[in-house]
Amino acid sequence: MSPVITQELVAAYAAGTATAAEASAVRAWLTQPANQLLAQHWLQLHWEALAAAPAQPLADEPDYEALLRRTRLHLTPAAPRYQPAPAWRRWAAAAALAATVAGGGWVFYSTHRAPAPLTVATAYGQTRTLTLPDGSQATLNGHSSLRYAATWQPDKPREVWLDGEGFFSVQHLANNQRFLVHTTAGLQVEVLGTKFVVARRRDQTRVVLLSGKVRVEFDDHQQPDVILRPGELVETHDDQPTLVTHKRVHTAPYAAWKDAQLVLDETSIAELATRLHDTYGLEVTVTTPELNRRRVTGTVPVGELSTLLQALEETFHLQATREGNRLTLAEKK
Repeated sequence: MSPVITQELVAAYAAGTATAAEASAVRAWLTQPANQLLAQHWLQLHWEALAAAPAQPLADEPDYEALLRRTRLHLTPAAPRYQPAPAWRRWAAAAALAATVAGGGWVFYSTHRAPAPLTVATAYGQTRTLTLPDGSQATLNGHSSLRYAATWQPDKPREVWLDGEGFFSVQHLANNQRFLVHTTAGLQVEVLGTKFVVARRRDQTRVVLLSGKVRVEFDDHQQPDVILRPGELVETHDDQPTLVTHKRVHTAPYAAWKDAQLVLDETSIAELATRLHDTYGLEVTVTTPELNRRRVTGTVPVGELSTLLQALEETFHLQATREGNRLTLAEKK
């Protein structure tokens, strides 16, 4: 079983104290582009801790200059020129550069530190709107997180990493700077227009466009890109990665959560159970398959779960029993 990648394990890898299995796991983790900002942040903290520590004499100190020269042969010609630094800083840079070569070409320099990335997360039942560095806005649904750089460079894409569900209203810039939403599903969304929803829940990923235009790009380059127009949806499932659903939809049910509304439009009880989990953190059990296939239409404020459950009971002649975060939907006898 592979070890869990933590800040302490990455620091141990940089320090050369990780086991062979741990080092292999860290190198595999470093090859994933979505982990770049977090890895950089952890290494910066590692370097700062070294800077704050009292200087310790080292026995048989390695030849850091020679190590750096050997390592830099693997880097691109455009890599910044090396500047002499104190022994601890050279040691940290050498460790980071070794990780760079093993991890797919990332470059971390202690003398060119970027601001730490920002991560914003929401709890179940909570939504949060934040303004991104370019003035664009992102609204997170419950139990979601968004990671992004504190500042964006004008010559590089604007990038965010989403886990959960988010609504994006993106500013168009004069230099046509790309805006990318990365997911863990093997796809990313490039903004060609303004307002859209991205949801990554369990084994399902969904993109719904409200206005403008977006391109859905797949890590599998055998899968052609999909251009979405307003009122269209793209959906994939992890167990069938080559099966891509692209269709027109009524967008209100997919975006109403940002206005604290739960919109149901011929929604099956099975899908409603999933929505209740994503919104409220409820573990829903539906006791009969027949009940799963029934469908419901209506709009309920997110804050009025009891009203929704009462309406379900009356409409479908069922019993909704809640104990803590567990909800059971059963046919009334």
